[in-house]
Amino acid sequence: MEQSIKKEPLGKDFYLYVNKFHTFGTDAVLLANFAKARTQDKMVDLGTGCGIIPFLMLRDKKLLSAVGVDISEQAISLAEKTKKELGLTNFTAINCDLKALKGKVEFGCHTLVTCNPPYKANNAGIQNPESLLKVARHEVECTLRDIIEVSAKLLQTGGRLCMCHRPERLSELMRLMSECKVEPKRLRLVCQRQGQEPWLVLVEGRRCGKTGLRIEPTLYVEENGKFSDEMINIYGAYKEAYL
Repeated sequence: MEQSIKKEPLGKDFYLYVNKFHTFGTDAVLLANFAKARTQDKMVDLGTGCGIIPFLMLRDKKLLSAVGVDISEQAISLAEKTKKELGLTNFTAINCDLKALKGKVEFGCHTLVTCNPPYKANNAGIQNPESLLKVARHEVECTLRDIIEVSAKLLQTGGRLCMCHRPERLSELMRLMSECKVEPKRLRLVCQRQGQEPWLVLVEGRRCGKTGLRIEPTLYVEENGKFSDEMINIYGAYKEAYL
């Protein structure tokens, strides 16, 4: 069934379309910021949903080109609508299972791949009966290994894979990266406030990179009972809509 859609503001004269099942949260915004996109990056966002990660980068005048891939036709329809209205000619939306991406996106030439993946393994926890939410939260259509293997094929040597995940799966994430020749190079933990355990981890790996991991200072969402200065800076031009 077609879901009602709405515009979500991302700053002055910039927005994207979302619906009940394809929207975005803090983790996607933090990942887009963590990835540190460059003006000459050729990026692919796997499981792009409504396209929040590439659209944030394009809003900030980053990226030479961007491809958003999602298995949901509904999600890609939202991204296409945003692209058309904003005239983003360097964005391409592809409705495809990422495991069948060969021939639809060129392999071995991209400088940046991002992914905000399903956080739960297929056999972990109670699955949502709504199929779209189940796919977004559980690895029913692809596994973490699938994502990293495809990312490695998309990247050129030295290209970067940036992902977010739950801390309890960090060791698995880093092991799979190394096995796929995407060497973990940068890591950042995200905590709601000081004294609490992290709820999110941000990781960057480099295709065929040398060993050597840099752990960045912890990002705190709140300080003294309100959003931290760093969070306000990350949300930037559209902070009034969210903070």
